[in-house]
Amino acid sequence: MNEAEIKQTITMQKTFFFTGATLDVSYRIDALRKLKSCIINHEPEITEAIRKDLGKSKFESYMCEIGLVLSEISYMLKHIRSLAREKRVRTPLSQFHSRSFKKPSPHGTVLIMSPWNYPFLLTLEPLVDAIAAGNTAVVKPSAYSPHTSQVILDIIEKCFERKYISAVTGGRQENNCLLSQHFDYIFFTGSQSVGKEVMQKAAANLTPVTLELGGKSPCIVEKSSNLKLAAKRIVFGKFLNCGQTCVAPDYIYCDAAIKERLITEIRKQIEIQFGAAPLQNRNYGKIINEKHFQRLLALIDTDSIIHGGQSDAKTLRIEPTVLDNVSFSDNVMQEEIFGPLLPVLTYDSFDKAIQQINSLPHPLALYIFTSDKHAAQKITAHCGFGGGCINDTVIHLATSELGFGGFGESGMGAYHGREGFATFSHYKSIVDKKTWLDLPMRYQPYTKLNEKLVRFFLK
Repeated sequence: MNEAEIKQTITMQKTFFFTGATLDVSYRIDALRKLKSCIINHEPEITEAIRKDLGKSKFESYMCEIGLVLSEISYMLKHIRSLAREKRVRTPLSQFHSRSFKKPSPHGTVLIMSPWNYPFLLTLEPLVDAIAAGNTAVVKPSAYSPHTSQVILDIIEKCFERKYISAVTGGRQENNCLLSQHFDYIFFTGSQSVGKEVMQKAAANLTPVTLELGGKSPCIVEKSSNLKLAAKRIVFGKFLNCGQTCVAPDYIYCDAAIKERLITEIRKQIEIQFGAAPLQNRNYGKIINEKHFQRLLALIDTDSIIHGGQSDAKTLRIEPTVLDNVSFSDNVMQEEIFGPLLPVLTYDSFDKAIQQINSLPHPLALYIFTSDKHAAQKITAHCGFGGGCINDTVIHLATSELGFGGFGESGMGAYHGREGFATFSHYKSIVDKKTWLDLPMRYQPYTKLNEKLVRFFLK
């Protein structure tokens, strides 16, 4: 779309929203069912598009993208009527002849901007929540994943009229054009640097935003942990999608006493899960483009490599790579890695490890492997982070019953399930006052009797 078409689309959506059509829950249910059917019917095309963009296998594409979108739709279809219902709340004694309630209402016309690393999931899942809440929406998938973006465009055009749901493809020019428009809500998933730009643009219109960003998510391995199981789950979470996962363990922070044993188990797990030659594994993905491929290579200190390190410029693949003798001042620790590089750092004191983590920007995720319940409780209570797992990685984002979102530098707001419905809704606080009684105590002229009554009701 060009600028004129984008402006026309937004005007059409605002006009359509104010007809009240999307306020009907049945209308939203029909839209979600239509979307679900279309996704199922186009699964082969979606899988192939994701393979072209990121090299993902059919299994991984379903497990980490298509299946999760379908699961979110199923959740909304099951719970939407309850979520959309007015919620009565307690009324103060002084207003006993009233009914107080919260009424969930859609924001209006919303903008959803998604990234390239999980291009289908991170575009369609927030769209599902936006539809369930009753909004009209414009979605803007990433230009870095063009094949998936095209499939998303095709699906949306088949499912919905442009005045209801629309997709805009393209790059920076289209992004800037969209962000200069007045939306009722903006939902952005991507990098911190672009997130700042989005927030700045939104501020011009006082548009509320949800920012799903990233950060360096630590994976703490405490000395009492089951090292074999920890290694298995860390390798899965870290190297899924070639490490291009916003909640991937960015680095290991382990007790110095168990480092060597942990590294031994990690090296074993890499070979078990990806084979002796990962670059030849057809189920192992690739880096999204040449720019990010070169960025990752620049982060590798060859003297620190203790496993992997090989790459293939033709296929944009980098082996699962483990780096030892790394410090917090090294280049690889200055930015979110977002690739298959796993630095291993150590601590001598658990309390000092907590202090170190808290001295850094708040991460999107945090993982703790331990058999000590007190250690787990201490980490989850004292460290600031978006979400995470005890004795596992990444799986906390795979349930609609848990909100998913960042904290501080890793973002603001959350979505998934009930949280997603709430994110795309405004809850109007309403008092329905009855007319059969009108207590005089609040009106002037004020008297001592009125004051006594007010003090009685409000104490």
